[in-house]
Amino acid sequence: MPTAIESPLSVIGQPQRRIDGPLKVSGRATYTSDVDLPGLLHAVPVCSTIASGRITSLEFAAAERMPGVRAVLHRGNIGRFFRIAGNSMDTGYVDEARPPFEDDVIRYYGQYVAVVVAETFEAASAAAAAIKVGYEVAPHDVSDTLVASAGLKVESERGDAARAFDSAPVTLDETYVTPVETHNPIELHATVVQWDGEGYTFYETTQAISNHQGTLMQMLGLPKEKVRVISRYLGSGFGGKLWMWPHSLLAAAAARHTGQPVKLVLNRKMMFQNVGHRPVTQQRMRLSADADGKLTSLRHDYLNHRAILDEYAESCGEATPGLYSTPNLRVSSATVQRNVGSPTAMRGPGAVPGLFAVESAMDELAIKLNRDPVEFRIGNEPKVDESTGLPFSSRHLIECLRTGAEKFGWSKRTPGVGSMKRDGLTLGWGVGACSWPGIRFSADATVDLRADGTARVVCGTQDIGTGTYTILAQLVAEQTGLPLDRIEVGLGDTALPLGPISGGSAATASVIPAVSDAARAAVQAVLARATSLDDSPFSGAKPEQLAFSEGRVHRKGEAPSSGVPFGQILEAAKMHAASGNGSAKGGFDDPLKKKYSINSYGAHFAEVTWQPEIAQLRVSRVVTVIDAGRILNPQAGRNQIEGAVVMGVGMALFEHTSYDPRNGAPVNNNLADYIIASNADTPALDVTFLDYPDTIFNELGARGIAEIGLAGIAAAITNAVHHATGVRVRKLPVMIEDLLGG
Repeated sequence: MPTAIESPLSVIGQPQRRIDGPLKVSGRATYTSDVDLPGLLHAVPVCSTIASGRITSLEFAAAERMPGVRAVLHRGNIGRFFRIAGNSMDTGYVDEARPPFEDDVIRYYGQYVAVVVAETFEAASAAAAAIKVGYEVAPHDVSDTLVASAGLKVESERGDAARAFDSAPVTLDETYVTPVETHNPIELHATVVQWDGEGYTFYETTQAISNHQGTLMQMLGLPKEKVRVISRYLGSGFGGKLWMWPHSLLAAAAARHTGQPVKLVLNRKMMFQNVGHRPVTQQRMRLSADADGKLTSLRHDYLNHRAILDEYAESCGEATPGLYSTPNLRVSSATVQRNVGSPTAMRGPGAVPGLFAVESAMDELAIKLNRDPVEFRIGNEPKVDESTGLPFSSRHLIECLRTGAEKFGWSKRTPGVGSMKRDGLTLGWGVGACSWPGIRFSADATVDLRADGTARVVCGTQDIGTGTYTILAQLVAEQTGLPLDRIEVGLGDTALPLGPISGGSAATASVIPAVSDAARAAVQAVLARATSLDDSPFSGAKPEQLAFSEGRVHRKGEAPSSGVPFGQILEAAKMHAASGNGSAKGGFDDPLKKKYSINSYGAHFAEVTWQPEIAQLRVSRVVTVIDAGRILNPQAGRNQIEGAVVMGVGMALFEHTSYDPRNGAPVNNNLADYIIASNADTPALDVTFLDYPDTIFNELGARGIAEIGLAGIAAAITNAVHHATGVRVRKLPVMIEDLLGG
């Protein structure tokens, strides 16, 4: 097959402004809660005020009589929901498996017990507040100290880690804890549902429209063609909007019950109760090394809390087996039940809390060995993935560490605690490595080259604010030479060809082959038509003798200006468009993973300033170097890493959700009390991407970057805190109280 363009890469790898940017800054981008349909009603859920027990009574007659109220739905009248067949990326996935109102048992504070439907949001809210619920209260447990009730499950093992640890000259045995963190995108979870008498159209805040559709069709008991899901724009999700949550079913039932479209928008308090969180993790790290600084063993045993009914594993040991070289390793885990809503994926699930433990332990062991933390990591670089024996498709962690150290000025670091000063402040410098697996999912795409000289590309994926609209336009531009403003992108609708989820840093890598193949197929259709038209300047030529570049058809070896615009060919052929389809396969069982270890890598260097007189700690500077293959859009890519680093500042210094032991309620369930990093907390950021395309992974050599920027940064910060203060913080977030005695 001929290449679409004879020129070198010109659009891919260049900074591009978001093509959806003008819509967003002008307010014309329609988010889910902006959707307004004729006859729209509003639904407000009623949430339990206990964390464990049973509903004994539900008094709603007064609420039903209130002005504007159209219905109060509860277990007795909402109808039946079904459970899904089993979590599958292809057919449906949920973290909270129990449908709403399935029984009268309460298992966490905030669990839905009823829903009010009214003509206005205010009327629905007032009626929801008027409903009285009686409970038989049972004991609950929301504590953050975890003890496994059974043995740990071994996830990865080689050699004899226990024996090597016991015989090693230098050892470390410490436990690291990360708290509950709650996703707090500015856009609240929302659903708008329309029922037409046979099927539903859902407008959703979702990171996975195809998965949302698959889950809804199963739980509603409908065929796929009767459930359509639309999500044009998302105000971030951070993993909390990957899977369907019960409020979508409540909205569907309300629409069917009333025969009118229904909007349901969660409030911020519900965001802390009903739509997931990163769970508490408790990780015991046992590392040993010889006198030369070589790791002789690594044990990573971790626990995370989960809901009463749902199994959620945080996978803290995912990156551990292949990150450093050691002949003896064991990673094992267990989960512990708590009376909380189901945890879910949060940006960098597994690797982010896991690497806080691993990279903190590596720093502590380096100090025990009297070795530089950067050189200690470099000295334990593996030649292959020792967990599988597979070669790396591409790995440049050493260069990340070397480049970051040079840019940061690491050679000027003095190792003594509190030994570095600037402007009357004590400085602390720390480093943390990071890793994230290369993932790709199945994807289909269609590209139309239209007679008016424009192109349209469609794929049933979604843009969650990371720049997917722009990436798809770039991919088509690269194959056709069309400018981005001549390319229309259609996303966010299950009526379009199947697209991947926007999670796991997988969306871009997943759509590259599908969109590129579709564009090439559309180009081939144009070239075939150009040679078959009697009055074409290319009549009698063979398609393989032609090229398509700068939006023009021309003979190979000749300048594009010598040819004709492709739209002219289509006009002559009386065609509206030439179409091409592309398809790519992927998934967690990707056959490529049986041949190669595919991961992205990076290193964070953090500087903190400490002023003990006023107990002020700040992250003042971060240098990050990322090895993630080719970066398709450096401008959007840099934004991703910068945003992740700022989230890492929040993880290290501020974020934690506290539960009231008396009733199990999240205490700091608002953005005034749940502290996140603000502009004032944002350090000077320096982001560098290494340019090593991973063409084993896909033709452009791009891997995902959304998660890796958050992995490792919390450890880099707490390592810097120790360097400044002498206090080793092993339980996040860092509290000033931890440092006052330092």
